Amino acid sequence: MSCRRRVVVTGLGVVCPLGSDLATLRHALREGRSAVRPIRGFDAAALPVRIAAELDGFDARNYLDKKDRKLLKMMARVVQIAVAASRLALDDAQLKTPLADPNRLSVVFGIGTIPGDPADLGPACRASFDSARGTIDLKKWGREGMAELPPMWMLNHVPNMASCHVSILHDARGPNNTITQSDVAGLLALGEAMNVIQREAADVVLAGGADTRTSVIPMIRYPMFVQVSHHQDPPWATPRPFDRDRDGTVLGEGGCVMVLEELDHARARRARIYGELVGFAAGFDRGRSGQGFSRVIHTALQRAELEADQLDQVNAHAPGTREDDAWEARALAGVSAPVVAIKSYLGNLGTGASSTELAASLVGLVEGWRPATLNHDNTDPDCPVWVARHVEAIQRDYVLKLSATEQGQCAALVVRRWAD
Repeated sequence: MSCRRRVVVTGLGVVCPLGSDLATLRHALREGRSAVRPIRGFDAAALPVRIAAELDGFDARNYLDKKDRKLLKMMARVVQIAVAASRLALDDAQLKTPLADPNRLSVVFGIGTIPGDPADLGPACRASFDSARGTIDLKKWGREGMAELPPMWMLNHVPNMASCHVSILHDARGPNNTITQSDVAGLLALGEAMNVIQREAADVVLAGGADTRTSVIPMIRYPMFVQVSHHQDPPWATPRPFDRDRDGTVLGEGGCVMVLEELDHARARRARIYGELVGFAAGFDRGRSGQGFSRVIHTALQRAELEADQLDQVNAHAPGTREDDAWEARALAGVSAPVVAIKSYLGNLGTGASSTELAASLVGLVEGWRPATLNHDNTDPDCPVWVARHVEAIQRDYVLKLSATEQGQCAALVVRRWAD
């Protein structure tokens, strides 16, 4: 290993459709239980897609001290998920805040577009509607519509509000950053957090991502430009990563925040360690040939001082769309490790996906088992990867986590099982 400061994972805070505690997540993965079901958060009868992976009974008040609950009126649902996951991560790490030196605590999140609530936007739209033309009159919007918006509406929907609220709640005075690069943002956040510690700007970083794509507006918006699965009977039989019969992704909500910590700092307080971040790379695959993505993968392995045959598993991006899965499979040519696709359980959590999916591998890694991929029955010839179909004992100590966007941004992170 190099002489750089070493970065380890000491806490996991997961808020996802399979549950908001690690024990529930662990059991669901062991049992092969999907979180995809008919939409219950609103009446989806008029939508072409009526299944999703929703949070069940999430209430952000349960994760805040009573004195801080008044802040919830200034938090969109995505921000509330990030705040809750941060609280869970710190509790899991048994790390009390504020730290002795709050300047050494940093926050780096991947957050995407925060969807608006029709209850907030409806009155403004009605006030601005031109019934004769059937459109919004922008002059009426400026003159009458904007006055109908809640006073804090715009502030509540700025992506960096998640890291701001978490920093305020935990007195984190170190580097504070928000990455808004669609689905890959959560993994980019973990890579940046690793860099923050290695360049000695912080000793502890709260890093990860959160998203919601299951409310009314995202459920209308995403099917317009993303291949969303129409296989709805039964709901849990989709998505189908790398499968010949896959027809699209399933939208979900949730996220995960990790406590990343400099190794000596963790040892000094005798922290439990899940794993060590040992290699990261990011790039852009113009044209999505697979060559650029492959270069990112092998750069991450090189920085981890690792060969591809030393991997126990690839935790894939694998949204279950025709083009994205085939692109990722091309990038994995020459990597023979079993491939795990956690979106088969959770749907696509967007900017919350990468950290949550990696957490799924980590909870198995520390106990010596590898999660399976659901709904993979017939491998597509265009996706010649070794899909892990059963929960099995791990064979090696390294996990490669991948993430990407439809436009070609991609990232890879290597995590080592902790044994010291």
